[in-house]
Amino acid sequence: MAMENTTFQGSREYVASEELMAAVNIAIQLEKPLLIKGEPGTGKTMLAEAIAKSLDKELIIWNIKSTTKAQDGLYVYDTIQRLYDSQFGEEGVDDIAHYIKLGKLGEAFQADRQAVLLIDEIDKADLEFPNDLLWELDKMEFYIHETKETVKAKERPIVIITSNAEKELPDAFLRRCIFHYIEFPGPELMEEIVRVHFGSLEDNLLKNAMDTFYWIRSLKDIRKKPSTSELIDWLRALQLGGIDPEKIRRELPFAGVLLKKDEDLAELKKRR
Repeated sequence: MAMENTTFQGSREYVASEELMAAVNIAIQLEKPLLIKGEPGTGKTMLAEAIAKSLDKELIIWNIKSTTKAQDGLYVYDTIQRLYDSQFGEEGVDDIAHYIKLGKLGEAFQADRQAVLLIDEIDKADLEFPNDLLWELDKMEFYIHETKETVKAKERPIVIITSNAEKELPDAFLRRCIFHYIEFPGPELMEEIVRVHFGSLEDNLLKNAMDTFYWIRSLKDIRKKPSTSELIDWLRALQLGGIDPEKIRRELPFAGVLLKKDEDLAELKKRR
């Protein structure tokens, strides 16, 4: 029987630094959640997808919103549906378990094989949200009061948590995580990342576009610096537009693909 692959080494679609791969693998070995921070566009969400694909595991995504409560990830008791069914004489209305629906954390616990659970943008929720998950992430179990059952993880999931640093997370929560900050890629790593997304890309086009991209990011008055995904979109626009690479820095074509704020576009026009 073949040994299960439990070491993340990046993938053809996701170029990871040595430091990031080491953080992923130590989190897996220590069985702790991996908290990932980094500016938008550095591949935080895509990391979980790459881990799941690389290790051949199911990916379960819990997208966090400002209204999300910790309970939503455990289970929901559908009292309204039960009341509706009782009024119409539906069978099984006395079986409360029929009206318990597991949330994303519950799904990950019930999976027969180890899954990758992504808790995406945890800092969007209120301040109590991370603390409300301490027991569940520590013990990998939770109690359903309505049925008096304990749901315990069959296989401890690999937990990846992303944050855009919109608010500080509680110390008690941070102590339970392995932390890694994804630095914005330098030119060498960025070229690797970019080439993954293109079958062919003219060297001169890439060089001039990247030089211009990093120059824009270096401007202190730019409020929303362009990200990796925006660079990739911009390169596609430059290719489709048949832009002369030598004119990229001077004319800044399709600048609206890179910059999304009026003030930033105005600032760029002043620099031409």
